[in-house]
Amino acid sequence: MTENAATSVGALVTGAEIARLAGVTRAAVSNWRRRYDNFPAPAGGAANSPLFALVEVQAWLDTQRKGQEISPEVELWQALRAVYGEQMVAGLAEVAAALAGDPSPGLPEEVMARVRRLARSEAPVDLVNGLTERFVDSARRAGSDQVTPERIVRAVSHFAPELPADATVFDPACGIGLLFLAVASGTDARCCGQESDADSARFAQLRADLLECGRVAVVEGDSLRADAWPDLRADLVVCDPPAGVTEWGREELLLDSRWELGTPSKAEGELAWLQHAYAHTEPGGHVLMVMPASVAYRKAGRRIRAELVRRGILRQVVALPPGVATSHSLPVHIWCLRRPDGTEDADTRHVVRMVDLTGNSPDGSLAPRPDQVAEVPLIELLDDTVDLTPGAHLRPRQRDFPEEYAALRKEVEKRIARLVAVLPELAEGGEPGSLAGATTSIAELARAGLVGYEDSEPVSASDQLDTDYLQGFLRSSANTRRSTSASGTHRLDTRGARLPRMGIDEQRRYGSAFRSLSAFEKDAREIGELSRQLADLARDGLATGGLVPEG
Repeated sequence: MTENAATSVGALVTGAEIARLAGVTRAAVSNWRRRYDNFPAPAGGAANSPLFALVEVQAWLDTQRKGQEISPEVELWQALRAVYGEQMVAGLAEVAAALAGDPSPGLPEEVMARVRRLARSEAPVDLVNGLTERFVDSARRAGSDQVTPERIVRAVSHFAPELPADATVFDPACGIGLLFLAVASGTDARCCGQESDADSARFAQLRADLLECGRVAVVEGDSLRADAWPDLRADLVVCDPPAGVTEWGREELLLDSRWELGTPSKAEGELAWLQHAYAHTEPGGHVLMVMPASVAYRKAGRRIRAELVRRGILRQVVALPPGVATSHSLPVHIWCLRRPDGTEDADTRHVVRMVDLTGNSPDGSLAPRPDQVAEVPLIELLDDTVDLTPGAHLRPRQRDFPEEYAALRKEVEKRIARLVAVLPELAEGGEPGSLAGATTSIAELARAGLVGYEDSEPVSASDQLDTDYLQGFLRSSANTRRSTSASGTHRLDTRGARLPRMGIDEQRRYGSAFRSLSAFEKDAREIGELSRQLADLARDGLATGGLVPEG
């Protein structure tokens, strides 16, 4: 379906947003797509990240009554969060152990009962994958760097080389195993990992076992200070190392043989991880390292960067779009290294490929346009700064101002025309405050079992309560004031918020109106951003002569 056709069906949602709407995992949504022939067809997006029409999804959920009650998966997640709190990965490891037939006596019986009940209707691999997706999504929404973000996993997988038969893949800071398992997916590669957090290492190994990845071994430990794989030489090393860590062990590792390119300073822990990864490659082996953008130009790392370039080890630097990382909006890079084996082509050995995707959407295509790529000779990089920032080496592209302006203006006009249609039809009601009489609080609804919480957000837990009605009234000015202290600070505690008492049919009528308002707000925000882009483009075009006023 074309983009123009997709935009004509109204607001679009991802599979993750459908899962949150229905209170299930994304794995459950994937199962619905496979199981039900009448599940809405994609209305946009790409094959690996489809988008669906919100109105069609909501109609389907209402027909199936899947959005009206909390699923067993969500109940299990909430029970785990109540027990483990911020240590959810420990809870996930316990559940994975139970599914693998090795339950821990420390797992509460309530949680164990839910696991057994779910395991009767859902395959263990689907259940653990669903919990993993929920954990990753929760970390993303919280802005946590506890796990490698899905967008970075996607980017590393895209730029990874094709693996030879019987390859070895290594990740020295593997977390819960997302990165190296994704890169090795669909192959018979031997996967080795090390992780300093014991719970993450345990969960990574158990999840790999449940996925029946036969040749996976994950060990606990600090990979820099206590390398558990000293003799390992891999075909591919991937790593999303801890960023900004100064206490990485420099003093005790000053004479370490891994510093082949130079001893990293205390502030350059990322370059220590880079050399550690490189030390574990065999001749012809590759390294794909996720790096903060600042490592490309910081003065302290200039000597090591120069050695990477001079020896022909650094082959490519990819600047990813802002928003790819979870914990910040700054761009990150992927540094692609290859250990020379004497078979390199002379043309590729004497250049570094620079790819600048910083102007792209974080969920957009990873295939660069010709103007986003430059083959930079080594001699041009070996100056006083050795700046490896891709954008510093790309020539500004010649913009087609008339074509861009016409296309962007047409898109803004189309969005504005659609905006009016999204607004709900609202009739005259009673006096303001006429709904303030018979009300109930969120706390009362929660005690009655009608409201649950997902990541501190109240959600409907019963077919007696409409979620859109609940969320709409929670965002009213009266309830917003109840969540704001006298000092003006906003509290997340919504238990004091009050809702008017209504039957379910009336709730759904209000919920539909609130849903339309949310779609209106979303479209208005997108129009605002497009309008800013249009004004900037027009201003630049007029200032450079690419555009002129008519007449």
